[in-house]
Amino acid sequence: MEILNKKARYDYEILDKYEAGIVLTGTEIKSIRKGNANLKDSYGIVKNNEIYLLNMYISEYKEGNIFNHNETRTRKLLLHKKEINKITDKINIKGLTLVPLKLYFVNGRAKIELAIARGKHTYDKKETIKQRDIDRDIKRSFKGKY
Repeated sequence: MEILNKKARYDYEILDKYEAGIVLTGTEIKSIRKGNANLKDSYGIVKNNEIYLLNMYISEYKEGNIFNHNETRTRKLLLHKKEINKITDKINIKGLTLVPLKLYFVNGRAKIELAIARGKHTYDKKETIKQRDIDRDIKRSFKGKY
């Protein structure tokens, strides 16, 4: 089960990637296992030498009780101190941000792939679309031959 942030690769130029654990409650992990999460508008911040993920949407667990979670609460990410220091140094550069790319499971534990990214301009986005269309056409032309 993978939950992807497709908009991130379109809107941002990916510079560096990190894998982080994420602190979740019981109803959140159950909802993620059902595939009810969205990374579209989420981003990371550094506060008190810790990294937090804001605006990640995890829908309420239907079978949950009154202790169900808040859908867009701030969630703490689990990284080593050296990784946090590297990320902090890079994010302090003007124009760079911390964006989640995908949410997945490793040995039953939820992991999130973070990227340090730079925002693209509209002409860069058009170039990305053009390149994707060219690649798709090339794959189609080779598909029938082999």
